[in-house]
Amino acid sequence: QVQLQESGPGLVKPSQTLSLTCSVSGDSITTAHYYWSWVRQPPGKGLEWIGYIAHSGSSYYSPSLESRTSISRDTSKNHFTLQLSSVTPEDTAVYYCATKASPIITYGDFGSWGQGTQVTVSS
Repeated sequence: QVQLQESGPGLVKPSQTLSLTCSVSGDSITTAHYYWSWVRQPPGKGLEWIGYIAHSGSSYYSPSLESRTSISRDTSKNHFTLQLSSVTPEDTAVYYCATKASPIITYGDFGSWGQGTQVTVSS
């Protein structure tokens, strides 16, 4: 059973960088064949896929967010991280980490989910 848990600041100021960590237990991010993803849900809106890092270390991002997004990993801690730069209030959302079964970005084939963490962008 894969367990995921998000952590990071709940409040970020505009123009700063949003940084979150996903702690993974029950499987290895380097050997389990998943596309380790970040997904967000703004208030009153649907889920939006942000990007993933594969078990190989390759990463891929949503075209709409690619210029501001970086997903990396710390294999010694079995963590993967999200950095979203130049944030605005439009980035306010609940942020989730999740496993994804395929690299096809239009497929919503998510499996295990963290419980989510609220991030508010405000002065």
